[in-house]
Amino acid sequence: MLRTRLKTAFVALPALLALITFAPPAVFTLVVALLAFWALFEIGEMTHLHEWSWLLIVLAGGIPALETLLSGHALPAGSIICVIVWFVMMILVVQVGIGGADSGASGALLAVLGAAWVGMFFPYFALLRNRPMGVPVIILMLLIVFATDSCAYFIGRFTGRIKLMPRVSPHKTAEGALGGLAGAVIAGLILRGSLAPWLSLVAVTLLSLAVGILAQAGDLANSAFKRVAGVKDSGWIFPGHGGLLDRTCSLVFPAVLTYYCVH
Repeated sequence: MLRTRLKTAFVALPALLALITFAPPAVFTLVVALLAFWALFEIGEMTHLHEWSWLLIVLAGGIPALETLLSGHALPAGSIICVIVWFVMMILVVQVGIGGADSGASGALLAVLGAAWVGMFFPYFALLRNRPMGVPVIILMLLIVFATDSCAYFIGRFTGRIKLMPRVSPHKTAEGALGGLAGAVIAGLILRGSLAPWLSLVAVTLLSLAVGILAQAGDLANSAFKRVAGVKDSGWIFPGHGGLLDRTCSLVFPAVLTYYCVH
């Protein structure tokens, strides 16, 4: 899965950077809105909701996403809600890691959690990018995540021996996770001068480390969610490469953190 995401990133990265750099704020917000609602569709498909149950997706994810994107500001309790959703997602990861796929909540509860995950977190891509100095900051975050994924993959592949959470993601190793964090910090320090020179070395080191941790946590959260839902991929929008959530899972948590930490 990680190898697939890396291949996709190498192809999509130039187009994504162009969109981030040159798109007017309204256009970028529209793109994020379309992506968010497609991700909500993937949540509904993964959790096998009946027609009437799609109301849960709309209430838990669609309305918060729409309200945030239309206002251009985070919800009044947005940071608190994001922390709660993140915490519950991590509980799901631990449950699957210890007890396997049958230990997590399923059905409507899983759908509500997934919808909140998408509806609360996805709008922060637009909030972060459209704020003052948002373009270089979101590019910094994006490249740190890419470095995390790349280093985790290559170091885990060649040196990995200790499985991280085999019931959640069989191929992830502790060595790869540590390598990913090292790659995140190195990338942040290298990119600081050109993208965020106003950040101190200590600040960019701490931010990079946190982004690296949250990127890998997002990947584990997506894997755990799919295990409980009983699906291999989150969707089919990228033929042979999975769904939108498969491609963005490592970005959503870092986007929120970066929004609140970088001014």
